Amino acid sequence: MLYYNDIKGEYCDQSLRFFRCCPAGYRRCFAGAVMGFDFLGGGAGMTAPYMITLHTLMFGYPGQPPLGTLDGCFDSGSLTAIVGANGTGKSTLLKTLAGLLPPLGGHFCMAPQARRQLGYLPQLAEFDRQFPLSVNDLVLMGCVPHCGMFGRISGAWRKKAHEALDTVGMAEFAPVHIGTLSGGQLQRVLFARLLVMQSPVILLDEPFTGIDAQTTRTLLTVIRQLHQQGRTILAVLHDLEQVEAHFPRVLMLRPEGHRWGDCREVLSASPSASAPPQLRLVP
Repeated sequence: MLYYNDIKGEYCDQSLRFFRCCPAGYRRCFAGAVMGFDFLGGGAGMTAPYMITLHTLMFGYPGQPPLGTLDGCFDSGSLTAIVGANGTGKSTLLKTLAGLLPPLGGHFCMAPQARRQLGYLPQLAEFDRQFPLSVNDLVLMGCVPHCGMFGRISGAWRKKAHEALDTVGMAEFAPVHIGTLSGGQLQRVLFARLLVMQSPVILLDEPFTGIDAQTTRTLLTVIRQLHQQGRTILAVLHDLEQVEAHFPRVLMLRPEGHRWGDCREVLSASPSASAPPQLRLVP
């Protein structure tokens, strides 16, 4: 039986140990003010066309100095790469937006539907591949936000799961245990689950790390399709050439001041240069 955290909008995406993670997620999210969410949906500054609004959001780990502070908005339907040196808080920011870490200060607002159906894909190393699931079972987890925790999975949803696996080239692996998959194969399956979820907001933490070039090309195609469908996508990435080729917006985390704006303007601005007119420099 699969347990889904309807408030938190994810079902143990950080790991596949459902019984351990989901109850903790419920406890954290019922303390909404502590987590720094606007659970009412909207709130001050949360107006269209923004999907996520950050209000002096301080991100980091509890008991440690903040890694950064951000003010700004992720537009609805935007495709943004989050880049920066190691230790600048890229994954930490994503975990904060996913509700896995509490803000150290400030807060953020997220559109109600996005909050309920948030698609979060952590780094591959954080998954327990020994959990007894088949490829098909893992992809079918994507329909839980629509069917409910104890709802019956209809034939229509099973068809969507098959189509998603076919899109990423993994249909023939449907009955296979996830523990037998390579890193690239598992990442394809996880992207298939995102397709089934139909999440309005998708958070990807280093989705191309440790996978082969062909899989990377396939997944970039999936990301482009999701973007064309109007999804809001944030992805932590390291390959700047890849970023410039495929991501229109960039948030660059830097100790001396974060840069946030058009991809080419952010990547071409030297550390000592003034921010271009359309580029936001966040101290």
